[in-house]
Amino acid sequence: MARYVLRRILYGFLILIGVNLLTFVLFFAVNTPDDMARLAIGGQRVSADAVEKWKVERGYNKPLFFNEQAKGMRQITDTIFYQRSVPLLRFDFGESDGGRQIGWEIKNRMGPSLALAIPSFILGLIASVAFALVLVFFRTTPLDFWGVVLCVLLLSISGLFYIIAGQWLFAKVLRWVPYSGFAGGLDLIKFMALPVFVAVISRVGPEARFYRSLFLEEMGKDYVRTARAKGLAERIVLFRHVLRNAMLPILTGTVSALPLLFMGSLIAESFFGIPGLGSYTIDAINAQDFSVVRAMVFLGSALYIVGLILADLSYTWADPRVRFE
Repeated sequence: MARYVLRRILYGFLILIGVNLLTFVLFFAVNTPDDMARLAIGGQRVSADAVEKWKVERGYNKPLFFNEQAKGMRQITDTIFYQRSVPLLRFDFGESDGGRQIGWEIKNRMGPSLALAIPSFILGLIASVAFALVLVFFRTTPLDFWGVVLCVLLLSISGLFYIIAGQWLFAKVLRWVPYSGFAGGLDLIKFMALPVFVAVISRVGPEARFYRSLFLEEMGKDYVRTARAKGLAERIVLFRHVLRNAMLPILTGTVSALPLLFMGSLIAESFFGIPGLGSYTIDAINAQDFSVVRAMVFLGSALYIVGLILADLSYTWADPRVRFE
């Protein structure tokens, strides 16, 4: 097991190096440092001196990968890639193009993102699994048919529609919750109620339909027929046997998504005015702050790799037959 984990961590580190290099190349293939300076300062009609000053202040006046004018190791270290992208491998995010510490921003914005992501994740998972179990328990009945129709309708609607409709109904018409905003303490419930509700509703359709398919597949296996032949009630067969044996594919999606909760929701945080990492990324894209975008892409990749490793390790808990050599 230890060798397997170390091997996966090594593979993940190599992937992070590739992601870091590819992201750097893509960003600087689209925008040169001169283009970035003009975008940051404000337009094409900017003097060359102002562009050069902006580049010098942020270290963009150096070569990308190899500095021919330097000597020794400085030919590699005195470059944009080494000073702006290599520190990401030790999770040193540096400064944004606007001069603010990215690590400080991530630390302060992680709390609001988790305040939205954790309740949405837990309640969404419970609602989806429970709804799928109800449909399977009443399979081949009108309840199952109309439940599947409802799932298809829910997954066919854009998540943006749920946000707009929820703000219109609950904030404007009923005035139960505010349109947007964020606050600490007990006021957090008032501001988070609508975003969490919208997130749960948008998840129920696709996830409940997927879980229903998993449960129905398990219902046709031999161990289920054996349990029924022993006289076990249908609800016991469903909850004690089917649900447990369907945990592997459920864990694949849920455990691997746990680390990504830190990244927040791009759309929800922007529309509901939540100062989390999702809105931070959107603001950086709108401001053309490529240092922040590169940092968030790298952080998202790292968290995704961690999630995949956790999902593999969780298999041994869900299914004792699974062993990693």
